[in-house]
Amino acid sequence: MNDVRSAARLRVVAPGDLDEAEIESWRELRAKSGAPANPFMEPEFTLAVGRVRPGARVAVVQEGAGTEGARAEGAGAPAASGTAAAEPVGFFPYERGPLGRGRAIGLGVSDCQGGVFRGGLRLTARELLGGCSLTSWEFDNLEAGQRLFVPADPGVGAFAGFESPVIEVGEGYEAYETALRARSPKFFRTTAAKERKLALRAGELRFVFDERDPAALRTLMEWKSAQYRRTGRRDRFAKEWISALVRQLATTRTPGCSGVLSVLYVADRPVAAHFGLRSRTVLSCWFPAYDPEFARFSPGLILHLRMARAAAAAGIGVLDLGRGAAEYKDALKTGGLRVYEGAVTRPGARAALYRLGREPVRRAHGFVRERPRLAAYTKAALNRVGRLRDR
Repeated sequence: MNDVRSAARLRVVAPGDLDEAEIESWRELRAKSGAPANPFMEPEFTLAVGRVRPGARVAVVQEGAGTEGARAEGAGAPAASGTAAAEPVGFFPYERGPLGRGRAIGLGVSDCQGGVFRGGLRLTARELLGGCSLTSWEFDNLEAGQRLFVPADPGVGAFAGFESPVIEVGEGYEAYETALRARSPKFFRTTAAKERKLALRAGELRFVFDERDPAALRTLMEWKSAQYRRTGRRDRFAKEWISALVRQLATTRTPGCSGVLSVLYVADRPVAAHFGLRSRTVLSCWFPAYDPEFARFSPGLILHLRMARAAAAAGIGVLDLGRGAAEYKDALKTGGLRVYEGAVTRPGARAALYRLGREPVRRAHGFVRERPRLAAYTKAALNRVGRLRDR
């Protein structure tokens, strides 16, 4: 392929301005990438974010007749007269902020980030940011294999890598359970005993893998908001755009990206729930929560084991638990995927200001994460703050 500077251009649009042919090209490019079919990387997630975030954009990398010279075009810009339609060879979703600062689409809630590009596309991060009029692009869950960004030119970014734990059930739930029993026999016995006690004391257990009742989703969001406050963390659902995004994705039904609400009931009372996104082969775990009244029975663990069984039966091979340390993830996981946090920047005063403002904070967070005792103290302090808030 020729250099992108003589054979491709960028067309920047709002997500809602993508046409059906472009959306289908996005799906095809993603399917051919060989990466896990994470639903956050499908066009449906970006389209949903575009409806609640006015700064959402997509750079469409095009190749074909009439593409002499790399250039950025605004939404709705007309094609050159007498030229053939350009072929989309890449899609880069992002959000644009003040002073040309870019963020991953849905940053703060998206668990898999990056661009969708044809293999072998000769495009640099600097060229892409320049075509989008961005001075920087920030991410916190960049998927492995995004070679345009990682590994990047040492002069354009700073990165830290993390594990996103996964449960692999591609060989069936029974194989996973057998391995779990062998690896963590005490954990499995304890969880099974709590499940029996919960049924004896509260009533018959019922699990729904794909619950469509909006009331159950509202209950989950209320539990999660209370959990955020209780643990001294920022309540994501206090932001209307996040609540609206989740409600919207709960009704999304496409092969590559569908909302899935799973609920564990006891005597028809919900005691634990989870909302996530699924593709044909990946369930991306997103918002789990439970009723604190039943905490001693570990309903969240029971729920996750039921989810793993149902996911395997539905043909899903991987449950991605998401980046972040948690005891239940360590107990349930079979492995992990690599994700990255950081930013790519273009040379210039604005990019330098961005680095001065953001890098010290990121390094401080990394310092705490790398020291388990300090991280435990920080978590305990946040919990104390949460308890004071609730008084």
